Amino acid sequence: MSSALKKKIVTRKAKIAVIGLGYVGLPIAYYFAQKGFAILGLDTDEDRVAKINQKKSYILDISSRRLADVVNKKKFSASTDFKLINTVDIVIICVPTPLKRKYTPDMSFIMDAVRSIRTNLKKGTLIVLESTTYPGTTEEQIKPAFDRKGFTIDKDYYLAFSPERIDPGNKKYDVVDIPKIVGGVTEKSARLTAMLYKKIIKDIHVVASARAAEMTKLLENSFRIINIGWINEVAQMCHKMDIDVWEVIDAAKTKPFGFMPFYPGLGVGGHCIPDDPLYLYWKAKHSGFSSRFIKLSADINHSMPQYAAQRITKLIRPKTKAKILIIGVTYKKDVRDLRKSPALTLIEEFRRDKVCVDYHDPIIPYLDIGTIDLQSVKLSSASIKKYDCVVIAVDHTRVNYAMIRKNARKIFDIRNVYKDCADKKIIKF
Repeated sequence: MSSALKKKIVTRKAKIAVIGLGYVGLPIAYYFAQKGFAILGLDTDEDRVAKINQKKSYILDISSRRLADVVNKKKFSASTDFKLINTVDIVIICVPTPLKRKYTPDMSFIMDAVRSIRTNLKKGTLIVLESTTYPGTTEEQIKPAFDRKGFTIDKDYYLAFSPERIDPGNKKYDVVDIPKIVGGVTEKSARLTAMLYKKIIKDIHVVASARAAEMTKLLENSFRIINIGWINEVAQMCHKMDIDVWEVIDAAKTKPFGFMPFYPGLGVGGHCIPDDPLYLYWKAKHSGFSSRFIKLSADINHSMPQYAAQRITKLIRPKTKAKILIIGVTYKKDVRDLRKSPALTLIEEFRRDKVCVDYHDPIIPYLDIGTIDLQSVKLSSASIKKYDCVVIAVDHTRVNYAMIRKNARKIFDIRNVYKDCADKKIIKF
């Protein structure tokens, strides 16, 4: 059976279903379609499915023009009908894995996808999980789900884990430019998965097991949350000692070895960095090990909006009559994504303290999320002068920072956009 699937992959005759058409699934589906594979996108979100079939992209990294190219060639279509899984040779799972209370991973989206695959499985199908999860998920949760129904691995199906490594908005490293990690539950599964991804990605790195591949992804993201947490603690330390943390980082990165620069900010946002390391924290705890670095770093990063709010309100008295303008509300520069954005937490901190707060963001025209219902303020000389303090929360490219500097009463610069400005009204983070 594996030889038949291998032949289909080599000749690009294999039909691929991608479950979950978000910021991971849609780019993966597009690149396989671009290489000539027939792609079926599956999602429970009817709006997403309709937009794909109408050739309208909702993901920054894939333009509508590129999407239209593969849809017009009949290489990519989308559906909400999961019964169509029985028509494909390969299924790639790209669904969310959020956290529940007490840092417990929510496996419901993954297991819903697994049940749909299991119910409609065609013999010899390769199943690849890309969703970030804790080490052991593929072998301890997914494989047993198929085993219980009488399916035999390497005979009825193949199973592997290959973590997504997508960085939304990164113009230097697209999906196909980032080496792909592959870990199979069996050697055959690993070989087939590596062969598949080799069709769109040049560098494939195969590890010994799905568990090792799962751990690899969490190591990468834990490395980031820990270093971001550390530099945020250093920023607070430097403020107490009246040292410019940005100058210190610039000086340290002149060392050609042994140092990698990280930069302070309001914390971490998006899906990966805030949540993924906590899967590992949870799994380690259930294995009898406490990961102190992950928990401490998560706590520091989570506290940064409150720390920033406290510093800002000390600059403007009385705070109950103050007006603050926040520049940038996305979790990342120039990326239209609000998921777990710490800038939103900063707004909520001010609102809790009864401080009047507005925002400007060139790519987010309005906010209607949680308790926040605001319109983006248009920047002008007159509008800027109305505020007691302008807070640079996100350093979007399309912002006139010179005009802000000229007209603002005070500026709290969290992103160091005024690096070379010697101006008493600019307070650095």
